[in-house]
Amino acid sequence: MTESKKPTSPVVHPPRTTRISWIWFIPLLAALVGVSLLVRNWVNTGPTITIAFESADGLEVGQTKVRYKDVVVGVVKSIVVAPDRNNVLVSVEIRPTEAEFITQEGSRFWVVRPRLGLSGVSGLGTLLSGAYISVDASVTRSGAAVYDFTGLEKPPEVVSGRPGKRFSLSAPDLGSLEIGSPVYFRRIPVGRVIGYDLDTIGKAVDIQVFVDAPADQFVGADTRFWNASGIDFSFDGGGINVRTNSLAAVVAGGLAFANPDEREFKSMNPGQVFQLHSSEPLAMADPDGMPFPIELHFQQSVRGLTEGAVIDFRGLELGKVVDIDLEYNSETKRFFALVKAQLYPLRFGAIYENLIDLNTNIDYPGQALLAPLVEHGLRAQLRASNLLTGQQYVALDFFPDASAVSFNPHQIPLVLPTIAGSFDRLQQQVSSIVTKLDNIPYDTLVQEVRGSVVGLSRLLASIETQVVPSTNQALKAAQGALSNAEAMLAQDAPMTDRLDSTLREITNAARSLRSLADYLQTNPSSLIRGPASNSLSISP
Repeated sequence: MTESKKPTSPVVHPPRTTRISWIWFIPLLAALVGVSLLVRNWVNTGPTITIAFESADGLEVGQTKVRYKDVVVGVVKSIVVAPDRNNVLVSVEIRPTEAEFITQEGSRFWVVRPRLGLSGVSGLGTLLSGAYISVDASVTRSGAAVYDFTGLEKPPEVVSGRPGKRFSLSAPDLGSLEIGSPVYFRRIPVGRVIGYDLDTIGKAVDIQVFVDAPADQFVGADTRFWNASGIDFSFDGGGINVRTNSLAAVVAGGLAFANPDEREFKSMNPGQVFQLHSSEPLAMADPDGMPFPIELHFQQSVRGLTEGAVIDFRGLELGKVVDIDLEYNSETKRFFALVKAQLYPLRFGAIYENLIDLNTNIDYPGQALLAPLVEHGLRAQLRASNLLTGQQYVALDFFPDASAVSFNPHQIPLVLPTIAGSFDRLQQQVSSIVTKLDNIPYDTLVQEVRGSVVGLSRLLASIETQVVPSTNQALKAAQGALSNAEAMLAQDAPMTDRLDSTLREITNAARSLRSLADYLQTNPSSLIRGPASNSLSISP
């Protein structure tokens, strides 16, 4: 018989263990998505206001929008009949971004539907989109928020033919104004353009406007008018600014007016002609007075600096750039950027008036204003106003560590000293560092490092031949000492027996002392009288 083959031994492969299964990432991801949706819903949920209307004609829950200047700011959430049955209560959820100015006293709400009025047909867009609630927020902010309002059944009336006054405006051009273009006061139409014509010399346009009563009483000697037509789009260092007025102003043009200081209202002079400004900021700005010119010489790039860029002093606009040229300095043999600018002296406030009072014999205002400031380190510097677009502006600031410069206060225009910007100074520092790195004698350093490496190799060789044998002998001696100590501390060693006997005697002595202490605590007088006859004897 042939011998049977022995079965081969099985090879056991342990299972691969993982700490966390990938399947748990699915519920974790679902939980994160749910939390993000809850947070987003909570952030995007604004306050709910209640508006009382006589009827809910054209209003639908979840469909009717609330608009402010044709921008959707809310939606109708519920419509119920009031408890007194005199009107309906419309609950509107306002977006949180607009809630601050919507929920304030003075806001007015009305339902926009197709209407036919004396001024024309309005609300035709609602034939396709449906009715919506329009809101007119008050310009004056109130302290506490208001959540209950009474809606208007008709838009705020502007009745044509009401008594008022006629005013004359002067503008460099007509723009988009036409006869019938509305006139606004606090974003409310209070009049219209009734005519226009060229002036006698043909360099301006005379515009006639009619403001209805009682709004005509708000037009005084200091009233400012500006063009509110179309969409005001500006792109500057502050970003993109878009301003729009009503739909009528966008289509047919319009203008607006306001008073800079209502506390000091002055009556209008007979036959007064008002200047029509191109925008509200220009119209409402304080009087700047006659500007005086200055020049700035920049040795670095002025890319991003454009005409009209502001001259800024710690956040305050003191002037603007009017021209940028490239000039050549024959003495230094270098090109530089010549920036021409204008500064408005009245924007400096009381400091300008005080300097003029102290220097009454100076005709040029920049001489008295800038000369002492330059001595204390006033310099002009280019700074970035928008990192995305690369726009720059000119900043005036004090640099106490700036090097002294020659400044001629009698020169017209004044040449204000400049200083490199932070980025340019950083480039100069980097260039200086690179120059210093280039001047390092790398060959000498390499030779010195090579000599140090050779010396270190010799030191390591001497350690291996001299120090290592001595160290081995010391380790062997220490090992023998440890062996002797281990033999002395063995369990069956004589020294261990003697230690056990000594410990037993110490234990008995401690027990005797404890008994003595207990006895003295019980019979403290025995220290004087001696032990009692029936006292217990203390034995070790």
